[in-house]
Amino acid sequence: MDSKKRSSTEAEGSKERGLVHIWQAGSFPITPERLPGWGGKTVLQAALGVKHGVLLTEDGEVYSFGTLPWRSGPAEICPSSPILENALVGQYVVTVATGSFHSGAVTDNGVAYMWGENSAGQCAVANQQYVPEPNPVSIADSEASPLLAVRILQLACGEEHTLALSISREIWAWGTGCQLGLITTAFPVTKPQKVEHLAGRVVLQVACGAFHSLALVQCLPSQDLKPVPERCNQCSQLLITMTDKEDHVIISDSHCCPLGVTLTESQAENHPSTALSPSTEALDRQEEVFENTLVASDQSVATELNAVSAQTTSSDAVSSQQNVMGTTEISSARNVPSYPDTQAVSEYLRKLSDHSVREDSEHGEKPVPSQPLIEEAIPNLHSPPTTSTSALNSLVVSCASAVGVRVAATYEAGALSLKKVMNFYSTTPCETGAQAGSSAIGPEGLKDSREEQVKQESMQGKKSSSLVDIREEETEGSSRRLSLPGLLSQVSPRLLRKAARVKTRTVVLTPTYSGEADALLPSLRTEVWTWGKGKEGQLGHGDVLPRLQPLCVKCLDGKEVIHLEAGGYHSLALTAKSQVYSWGSNTFGQLGHSDFPTTVPRLAKISSENGVWSVAAGQDYSLFLVDTEDFQPGLYYSGRQDPTEGDNLPENHSGSKTPVLLSCSKLGYISRVTAGKDSYLALVDKNIMGYIASLHELATTERRFYSKLSDIKSQILRPLLSLENLGTTTTVQLLQEVASRFSKLCYLIGQHGASLSSFLHGVKEARSLVILKHASLFLDSYTEYCTSITNFLVMGGFQLLAKPAIDFLNKNQELLQDLSEVNDENTQLMEILNTLFFLPIRRLHNYAKVLLKLATCFEVASPEYQKLQDSSSCYECLALHLGRKRKEAEYTLGFWKTFPGKMTDSLRKPERRLLCESSNRALSLQHAGRFSVNWFILFNDALVHAQFSTHHVFPLATLWAEPLSEEAGGVNGLKITTPEEQFTLISSTPQEKTKWLRAISQAVDQALRGMSDLPAYGSGSSVQRQEPPISRSAKYTFYKDPRLKDATYDGRWLSGKPHGRGVLKWPDGKMYSGMFRNGLEDGYGEYRIPNKAINKEDHYVGHWKEGKMCGQGVYSYASGEVFEGCFQDNMRHGHGLLRSGKLTSSSPSMFIGQWVTDKKAGYGVFDDITRGEKYMGMWQDDVCQGNGVVVTQFGLYYEGNFHLNKMMGNGVLLSEDDTIYEGEFSDDWTLSGKACDTPLHPLGRLVETLVAVYRMTYVGVGANRRLLQEAVKEIKSYLKRIFQLVRFLFPELPEEGSTIPLSAPLPTERKSFCTGKSDSRSESPEPGYVVTSSGLLLPVLLPRLYPPLFMLYALDNDREEDIYWECVLRLNKQPDIALLGFLGVQRKFWPATLSILGESKKVLPTTKDACFASAVECLQQISTTFTPSDKLKVIQQTFEEISQSVLASLQEDFLWSMDDLFPVFLYVVLRARIRNLGSEVHLIEDLMDPYLQHGEQGIMFTTLKACYYQIQREKLN
Repeated sequence: MDSKKRSSTEAEGSKERGLVHIWQAGSFPITPERLPGWGGKTVLQAALGVKHGVLLTEDGEVYSFGTLPWRSGPAEICPSSPILENALVGQYVVTVATGSFHSGAVTDNGVAYMWGENSAGQCAVANQQYVPEPNPVSIADSEASPLLAVRILQLACGEEHTLALSISREIWAWGTGCQLGLITTAFPVTKPQKVEHLAGRVVLQVACGAFHSLALVQCLPSQDLKPVPERCNQCSQLLITMTDKEDHVIISDSHCCPLGVTLTESQAENHPSTALSPSTEALDRQEEVFENTLVASDQSVATELNAVSAQTTSSDAVSSQQNVMGTTEISSARNVPSYPDTQAVSEYLRKLSDHSVREDSEHGEKPVPSQPLIEEAIPNLHSPPTTSTSALNSLVVSCASAVGVRVAATYEAGALSLKKVMNFYSTTPCETGAQAGSSAIGPEGLKDSREEQVKQESMQGKKSSSLVDIREEETEGSSRRLSLPGLLSQVSPRLLRKAARVKTRTVVLTPTYSGEADALLPSLRTEVWTWGKGKEGQLGHGDVLPRLQPLCVKCLDGKEVIHLEAGGYHSLALTAKSQVYSWGSNTFGQLGHSDFPTTVPRLAKISSENGVWSVAAGQDYSLFLVDTEDFQPGLYYSGRQDPTEGDNLPENHSGSKTPVLLSCSKLGYISRVTAGKDSYLALVDKNIMGYIASLHELATTERRFYSKLSDIKSQILRPLLSLENLGTTTTVQLLQEVASRFSKLCYLIGQHGASLSSFLHGVKEARSLVILKHASLFLDSYTEYCTSITNFLVMGGFQLLAKPAIDFLNKNQELLQDLSEVNDENTQLMEILNTLFFLPIRRLHNYAKVLLKLATCFEVASPEYQKLQDSSSCYECLALHLGRKRKEAEYTLGFWKTFPGKMTDSLRKPERRLLCESSNRALSLQHAGRFSVNWFILFNDALVHAQFSTHHVFPLATLWAEPLSEEAGGVNGLKITTPEEQFTLISSTPQEKTKWLRAISQAVDQALRGMSDLPAYGSGSSVQRQEPPISRSAKYTFYKDPRLKDATYDGRWLSGKPHGRGVLKWPDGKMYSGMFRNGLEDGYGEYRIPNKAINKEDHYVGHWKEGKMCGQGVYSYASGEVFEGCFQDNMRHGHGLLRSGKLTSSSPSMFIGQWVTDKKAGYGVFDDITRGEKYMGMWQDDVCQGNGVVVTQFGLYYEGNFHLNKMMGNGVLLSEDDTIYEGEFSDDWTLSGKACDTPLHPLGRLVETLVAVYRMTYVGVGANRRLLQEAVKEIKSYLKRIFQLVRFLFPELPEEGSTIPLSAPLPTERKSFCTGKSDSRSESPEPGYVVTSSGLLLPVLLPRLYPPLFMLYALDNDREEDIYWECVLRLNKQPDIALLGFLGVQRKFWPATLSILGESKKVLPTTKDACFASAVECLQQISTTFTPSDKLKVIQQTFEEISQSVLASLQEDFLWSMDDLFPVFLYVVLRARIRNLGSEVHLIEDLMDPYLQHGEQGIMFTTLKACYYQIQREKLN
């Protein structure tokens, strides 16, 4: 069809697509012309300026036609035929745009080209009047690093500006004027700049009028909404004000910024406000207080309604001097006619306003400034003449008189929505609504006063709101919650209480559908943002002010705008519901709805029965493509007609008051229209083989279907959900589910309709149709909806709705019949509702039919044919499948109506469907009692066995059915197996047996497949298995089995028993996860048993056999014990290791050995770490029994015979020093035999024990410097008490502090206690040995206790030793001579020569570590000794070595003075480099014998101590 390229010489009309037809604006009826000189290439898109146009062909070429003053050659300025833009040859252009005098194009790689008029920089070239041919525009994002060229999707051009929409959905602008939306005053802007105000938002489309701009922006997700600021960013006034009035408070969010330009979106208007009474009077009285006269039927109502004030919406003021708040005062209620009902009031007002309009329009003269309508209605009341007040205020006031307090909270206070308020004074929606509240203006003086009117209207926009808009809201059936514009809420406490009683049940019918569909289809959740010049109201903000930056047109929120068009001074917005909103200049009726301008969007009345799917806006007219009955688009024109010479006279002004249908059906199928100043153009497709017609049919029917679904949603579903007493929670939830799925489907259809509209503008390739490419999206949505509606049906939803909804349904019977297309008068209301809810499913047949039609346009062998054919059958299959689902649901519902009530409650579930049942006695239970009643009911998820008053449910997933063989005698028997029961069913005939067996098998198979009974997408129907598998995965809860009662098993099954991998959970928290065999745990598995007492669990991982632990495994007990080894019959049996205790990583005890029936038996090793013992030997019944060996950490070794954990009878005990005991042991392990060989002395045993205890105390965690004092005290205590024991054992030993004279020979047995020669004391009468406990016992104790004790000293002196050591290292870097000099050693003590290895060498300035070497070496021995006395001997020896060295060099006797000795000794200490000198000093000090302190050794020790402290102080010097 498309494949053959035909030459342009063929007859016109032989081309199929993109034919160009052009009309002259305003001069109709006229037949269109073909574009002069156009050869006939397929045109995809066209754009028109004031005097020129651009065509884009399907092969990506661009042609220009018309007046082209920027071209270089004279012949090219007004070419006779469209000329190719050569600069773009080689580029594939995807979209074009034109401004008034310039053009733009975008290539497939996102580069924008501009050419034409450039006086305002609109072609992004600096200092150049014209750009003769397409010139690439460089657009770079300065925020991106590295600088990336911005790729463009779409261009829009005005008279002096251009907007570009980037691939990242941001707007770039260049040219001149506030319509750029840039924060700049330097024009022209020739380097494209980003419109920062919309940065971060997803912009879907841009459009440009002559001097204004529009953008279609995707709504923010609810969580991204920005918080509303407290103050206006411009004038710093509060955005929300609160005024205290006597008994009530007035709250207003209608801030009016006097600067007129809103810079942030937060200040966008909250409410649409439209004036209905434009007056020709100038604004000289704008500072007056506007007054309305209230009509009140009684005083109490009057006070409730105190001051119904009107205030402007934000940023709408004309000047800062304007009186921001208009007040309304109450006049006395004398002579007030009271109206019994609102209908009468509204009717009276409507007649009156109609009359005044007609009357005024009949006169030629300018009418007097109109008085408030309410005064005309009630002439008795007097009010000073003011600028005309709003009809709505008057209406509200008048209605308030009749209905009292109900209208007082007109602003949306609490829960009063627009719809509810309107219910109080609704009139029948009337066509004359446009005039209902307006004061008419005669034709005279219209032109002169247009601007004044618009200004005046904008004033009124603040003081009033449009009755027509409200009526249109109502007639659209949109019950979106809107506040009444322009009215301050006046809420008395009583009203607030009333309003607060809202229905608690709410359902969101606006789907939060932002998944796959939003990524593939156009979004319907959109906002319209406008900016630029607003003199004609073309921005839609209710005023005539310019906007420097984008501002949201709030009253189009929720209208689902999908496309925007901008004319010279007016704007159009097309919605998904095929409606058009228009605003701005209406001089020639180009808005399509009335003969005066509007500053807020209003619904255009194009065609009463058909929707609009495409629009175009020219200089002063509009075009609308409308769906028609035969699916061929109809073209409507609204706007300028036949302009004549007397152009400036109002009476000669003419425009189409209502849109006119142009006769163009013979041309073909119009796919696109575009409009310029004096001409407009249509692209037309010929309907070859019905292909184009089928596409239009699909698009038209989809758009109509969406309108119908929207009506059902707003007019039926929403009111139903708001009804009281809808029944049980389940019913309400199901209805809400239906509403939610319906809403989701509705939204998808709306998106698809919008997508088809844009598809018709394009190449129209069948393979890119969304219902082909993404069929699953539609199939899933329809299936989901069908599931929810059939569930609702099964639960008797329609019957339950009957009572609460009867009034609503009766009132809306005609609407119901109309929407559901049920023509029969006698049909029950609930049946109509039922039909209505199942209506969407019928749409699938339409898809299938149209796809089939499209398929026939292709060759049978072509891939397109195959794809269309497959998709068609796919939709048809689903339609039939869902039809079956509906029948199943109705069959099930019929069954529940007959089933006994009590059982129905427990068995009835939304998703449960009846398949067959045995009420005809076709099936009976084998061996049943004579009088028993057995009724078998097969559902899609369970087989139910019902008896008199009981029933049992067998889930199908765990049900196995097999026919009994004839040998078994069961001719017509079916054997049914379930996890806990097995029974046989006898059928009456072989046919019944076959029927039931097949039904059960299919039902089981379907239950196992889940939702897979749906036809598979794109692959025809799924193959039905003959019978379900014997082995399967399923979940089941046991109810009978004593071991498994109430436990749930989830896993593999085989013929009714768990078999394979699975998880078994008991209600008490026990759980087994692993392998099963024939219903029992068998194989590898994991088992957990909670221990509630200590809030932990036993945990076993290992092997099982026939339901018991058997084989290798690891059992972790809640107590902390862990057993690794062999099990048998749930008990420890065989070789195993048991770790016990709760210590961190190392447990306090461990057993490795043999076990028999959960007890230690045979050979085993038990390691008791806390007691420091290990037993290796035989066990029986968990105790040591038989031969065994015990070793302790203190070196003891026991070997012998054990009985009940005690060593009894003959045994051997070895100590660490090889002392051996042999003999009898009693049960308390004391030695009772006669000692043989060397006996172990009691004192030695005592010392061993004390040492062990001391080490355990001060090693490891006990090594804490805070314990040093305790450790020293403990040693002193040992010394004191052991000394007493020694004196007890050796009575001749003198008491502490006594002296043994040297003359007396020492007894041999006491030699070991002598500490060597003691220092003589001055008070001693004669020299000898002094007997002290430390001198006697420290040499025995201290070597064993030294490591822990010295560690405590090191920890305690850590800091000061660090300081000391740092100083030692620093000073030791110096050579000997330098160090001696530094320390102040007298020169006479400096060694001149040294004897090294027998040779005498001179001391040089560089010599190091050579002076006093013997003394240094001697002092270093202090670290190798243990007792204080030994350490003092080392110090004494060091002094002697120093003296020897000095004597050798001085060659004469001398006597040391401390001043001479100290520096030399300091030198030796430094060179000795003893790391822990502080610890050594403190240990000596704490434990040395007191009597030594004042002797020679004491003085020497004091010198060492002084050196230690002196070295630390050296650091400071």
